[in-house]
Amino acid sequence: MDSATSEANPVATADASARPPLLSTAAQGLKIVIVGGFGVGKTTMVRAVSDIRPLNTEETMTRAGEGVDDLWGVQGKTTTTIAFDFGRISLNDETVLYLFGAPGQERFWFLWDRLFAGTLGAVVLVDTRRLEDCWYAIDRLEAHGTPFIVARNDFGGPRHTAEQVREALDLPDDVPLVDCDARSRESSKEVLLALVHHLYDISTARLENTP
Repeated sequence: MDSATSEANPVATADASARPPLLSTAAQGLKIVIVGGFGVGKTTMVRAVSDIRPLNTEETMTRAGEGVDDLWGVQGKTTTTIAFDFGRISLNDETVLYLFGAPGQERFWFLWDRLFAGTLGAVVLVDTRRLEDCWYAIDRLEAHGTPFIVARNDFGGPRHTAEQVREALDLPDDVPLVDCDARSRESSKEVLLALVHHLYDISTARLENTP
C-alpha cells in the first residue's frame, strides 16, 4: 500500500481550482493548526482538504539537512515545509476553518508558539511507526491549553490498537483518537469535523459547569 506521505498530491492539487469560493453567509472563522512530526502528512492534509489553492512554504531538501533531519520512514521525501502551510475549508454555510500546517522538523519548532496564538484547536497527525515524533507537539499544546485530537495517518505499516496508541502517547480518555488517510479530502474533512465536535463538547461542558 502506498504511504500517505506529505509529498504533493496531484489529484488534490488539480481539483483545487474547481473548489467553491468563500460563501457570503460565512460568519464564523476558526483557526485550526495541524501539527506533528516530520513527514507525517500535514502538508498533504492541507492540500487535500482546502477549498482554495493552499499556500505552501515547501523547499527542496538539500545536504544542509543531512544529519539534522531524521528521515527514517520517509526516505523518499524530497521537500520540506520551512514556515507553515495555509488553507481554508467551509464546513457549512456559516462556519469556515482556517488551516495552518506547522513545520515538523525540530529546527523549526520555534515557530510553533506563534502559530498557536489565537488557535481554537489542533489536530496532532501521527505516523504510528514513529509515535515519539509527536510527543513534543502534544506537550506544547497542553502547555498552551489548546484542545486537540489525534489522527493516525495510514502509512500501511504494522497496526496498533487504539489502546496501544493511547498508552504510548499518554492520552487522556477525553482526547479523541481517529484514523485517517491524509491524501483523501473526505477523510481529512472527517478529521476536522471530529475536532469541531470535540471543541463543541468542551464548550458545552464549560457552560454547564458555570455557576
